[in-house]
Amino acid sequence: PDTSPIEHCIPVPANIKQHRTFKTTCAGGTVSVMFKQPFCATGMNAAVRATVRMGIYTGAKVYFVHEGYQGLVDGGDNIKLATWESVSMMLHLGGTVIGSARCMDFKEKWGRLKAACNLVKLGITNLCVIGGDGSLTGANQFRTEWSELLADLTKEGKISAEEAKRSSHLNIVGMVGSIDNDFCGTDMTIGTDSALHRIIEVVDSITTTAQSHQRTFILEVMGRHCGYLALVTALACGADWVFIPEMPPEENWEEHLCKRLIAQRGRGSRLNVIILAEGAQDRNQKPITCDQVKNLVSKKLGFDTRSTILGHVQRGGTPSAFDRILGSRMGVEAVMALLEATPETPACVVSLSGNMAIRLPLMECVQVTKDVTVAMTEGRFEDAVKLRGKSFQNNWDTYKMLAHVTPPEMKSNINIAIINVGAPCAGMNAAVRAAVRVGIIQGHQMLAVHDGFDGLANGQIEPIIWAQVGGWTGKGGSNLGTKRHLPGKNIEQISLNITKFNIHSLIIIGGFEAYLGGLELVTAREMYEELCIPMVVIPATVSNNVPGSDFSIGADTALNTITMTCDRIKQSAAGTKRRVFIIETMGGYCGYLATMAGLSSGADDAYIYEEPFHIRDLELNVEHLIEKMKTSVKRGLILRNSNANENYTTQFLYNLYSEEGKGTFDCRMNVLGHMQQGGTPTPFDRNFGTKMGSKSVLWLTDKLKECYRHGRIFANMPDSACVLGMKKRSLVFQPLASLKDDTDFEHRIPKTEWWLRLRPILKILAKYDTVEMDTSEVAAMEHVIKKTGLVKGGKM
Repeated sequence: PDTSPIEHCIPVPANIKQHRTFKTTCAGGTVSVMFKQPFCATGMNAAVRATVRMGIYTGAKVYFVHEGYQGLVDGGDNIKLATWESVSMMLHLGGTVIGSARCMDFKEKWGRLKAACNLVKLGITNLCVIGGDGSLTGANQFRTEWSELLADLTKEGKISAEEAKRSSHLNIVGMVGSIDNDFCGTDMTIGTDSALHRIIEVVDSITTTAQSHQRTFILEVMGRHCGYLALVTALACGADWVFIPEMPPEENWEEHLCKRLIAQRGRGSRLNVIILAEGAQDRNQKPITCDQVKNLVSKKLGFDTRSTILGHVQRGGTPSAFDRILGSRMGVEAVMALLEATPETPACVVSLSGNMAIRLPLMECVQVTKDVTVAMTEGRFEDAVKLRGKSFQNNWDTYKMLAHVTPPEMKSNINIAIINVGAPCAGMNAAVRAAVRVGIIQGHQMLAVHDGFDGLANGQIEPIIWAQVGGWTGKGGSNLGTKRHLPGKNIEQISLNITKFNIHSLIIIGGFEAYLGGLELVTAREMYEELCIPMVVIPATVSNNVPGSDFSIGADTALNTITMTCDRIKQSAAGTKRRVFIIETMGGYCGYLATMAGLSSGADDAYIYEEPFHIRDLELNVEHLIEKMKTSVKRGLILRNSNANENYTTQFLYNLYSEEGKGTFDCRMNVLGHMQQGGTPTPFDRNFGTKMGSKSVLWLTDKLKECYRHGRIFANMPDSACVLGMKKRSLVFQPLASLKDDTDFEHRIPKTEWWLRLRPILKILAKYDTVEMDTSEVAAMEHVIKKTGLVKGGKM
């Protein structure tokens, strides 16, 4: 995600509290959660779990509606009361445990009458629907004609006037579950990230065999009307070509494709990868198929070519950490939206914009989604890409830059050096690859600095070319080599090498050491004029502790590693019964990994430095687990950040829980260690690293033009050395010097951390009694259609 197509906010009604302490008796009513989608997306169960538990937490009755709208029409055992325990041990499950089905009956008024009667009899006045645009449109129609349905039911004598009065209005909130990410208004739909995980696993496997045999592979991924999966896959694996329905290839694409593949082989590549969305088409709206592309490549070029159609494997499997957290956040927000709704509140859909959960008018989102299809049908492909949103458009622009632009013959005489600093993490290589290739496309010479600032001081600097970074997106660690040492005492030698190798700008990729190193170089500008060059720091660390960015490259991969390990541990605990596991995660003083892994794995608590805890808190946690052992859920999971407390160590917690739990539960301890830094990058980290690397070079190119004075480059202004980071809804450059005030240098963390707002959700879903929750940033509804936006026919 980069920026969101949001224009302005509707003010929050005065009766909605912006800061609320939720208690188990603070609200009443009923909430019904259901799926209406013929195809399921992995991660939906996290949304069901969160909706059920948040609803119960607020004092509402929550019902499951099994088998989608069909269950709503049929009633009976299809609508069942949900309990806290009924949604236990489901975070790691794919699909949906309450079922989903197509329903023709609900399209007829008699079917909706039966559905309304079933809801009224149970006193259900709030409906949470998880599905696609068709399902959500049906829900809105149901809400719109609710009064009419009640009148007809009363007239027919199926409900009493008193029952009709108690159910006088129906509130609707939607959550989008779709692996295609085809719903406008949200950066990601539930299931998309998990589908990308399945796809990338296959692509990585295919890449190894393709490279061994010098083959060309064509992979078809899902996306009948939306090319998001294909586009992000192409970015994440460095594909040579991608076919998406929103932007068909130009006329005579066959010749351009062949030239592109030949050029790649000429640069030393041993394989070609082509990604094709199932809805791919040409400019005349004729389908482009795997077989068609395979025959073209094999017959015209004589390449050994294979094709693979991934099919429904993309819909299954274990949900990624991202989808679990997304589903949990959306489920909680959906319940809040329902309980705050009034008869005048329009039906809304809970969406993700950057790192923020927001509410959007449901029918506006549906309208824009339909406008994309209309634009494609009418041949307005540029409009179709724009209507998909800024995130989609930026993905497309980045792909075009990396895959379809020929490097210029005229060079710029600019040298840009790239350096990795600090601990290695997955995704670093993707950022390096993107920076190198975009730099070459801009006409610059790219220089690789090996082994961090030590290498910069020792002259371990060499040119790096296009072919050298081929295949780097899928490699973990740091191919350039990295060390934690700061410039410090080597500043003079570094300044000499900057002159010696004629370095005009510097890209520093790394964690807190990269940030500190950048600050030291900026400070040293007063003594060493050679350091007066543009610099950019790209946050890359599993700890996610770099000031100026909400996310760091590598954190998502580490989070998934922790989550999958916790799944296995919980499975062990579920089998042995009455067992509590204490897990230590990385992160230094930053509790991001522990908190987010707690959300994604369903932990009972996560101890972190940012939220101090005392002996009374530990006592309450033990009491909580003792009570939990009395239920059917006889297991516990506690996470602890590595530097959460110098006295309450992981060993101490293990000893405490073991002693206090005697006779009720036993305890085990695991320190996950450096396994969190390894592994192949997740699709998110590959895509994020690619976009960060690309954007950094484009920014440096512009900054170098600004700083060119009197025949040389001189950059000494604060905005010439920046951190490139994700802040809420966009990628922004912030001067290193301006971030000092927001930095806790002693503990190596930012003073403000957005994810701390999610910690109450962890407590609520773990069934703690009273939790303070700040809802000030999520209690507004926003518009998805800009005043200057495109609608049907390309007109306002």
